[in-house]
Amino acid sequence: MNDLLRIRSLSKRYDGFDLKDIDLTVPAGSVVGLVGSNGAGKTTTIKSVLGLVFPDAGSIELFGQNVGEHASAKAVKQAKQRVGVVFDTCSFPEEMTVEAVGRLMSYSYEAWSAADFEQRLAQFELPKNRAVKDLSRGMSMKLSLACALSHDPDLLILDEATAGLDPLARDATLDCLRDYMRDERHGILMSSHITSDLEKIADYVVCIDEGRIVFSVEKDAITDLAGIAHCRAAEFERIAASGFFAPGELRSLRHPYGIDVLAPDRFAFSESFKGVALDKADIDTYLALMLKGEIR
Repeated sequence: MNDLLRIRSLSKRYDGFDLKDIDLTVPAGSVVGLVGSNGAGKTTTIKSVLGLVFPDAGSIELFGQNVGEHASAKAVKQAKQRVGVVFDTCSFPEEMTVEAVGRLMSYSYEAWSAADFEQRLAQFELPKNRAVKDLSRGMSMKLSLACALSHDPDLLILDEATAGLDPLARDATLDCLRDYMRDERHGILMSSHITSDLEKIADYVVCIDEGRIVFSVEKDAITDLAGIAHCRAAEFERIAASGFFAPGELRSLRHPYGIDVLAPDRFAFSESFKGVALDKADIDTYLALMLKGEIR
């Protein structure tokens, strides 16, 4: 499988923040969800890929081509022609109309298709004569997505693009992304706080916290395999003493009503501890236990 994006040992230091040794890959045909709290390093990673900030160390390849600080301008330009980007806010001049935004984008991308843009505007019900400043949050995001898709990109990078959208608008956006991913040459890197969106579309989930990768797993390993056990104190001590978890692998969160335990394989856990209540994990609960759980 070809890698559309490959980041290795990416590091960037700011006053009070240190992005350190980030490894991340987006294979063709896959959607990679990037999760973590605000300020964790997600946007710094994305801006490094786009050349908006220069990392202090590490390498970034787009479509097998180095696009780091010392790459040739021609190589970087060619690679970026194949990338579509949607940020959490609309970046077009406020006074421009939707139609004028399309004309502006046509000068930026060699593969820009006015016909595709027109089709996207009709699909998203975007009025061509409406000024950017008069668009709602949902319409602004749809305009950004229409622009990102109308130059036939191989890789989409979405930074909190669905934040603030109502459920119907988010579902429509996800449908559009699923349609884009019908072509197995395509890939998506999608940062989002809305983990339910990632559960619907992602193939892999990568978590960044305090500038470090906490985990990078297949989404199905979370939603299909992992579980959350709900224990009383005595049950928890029995689980901890059983040897089922290797040292340093037992993660738990204490609540007034009991203790939650992350079971990476809920089927194996259920066989070993038949009397313990166990639910399927979702990305939110998995994330909480990985970031906030006690380790034993």
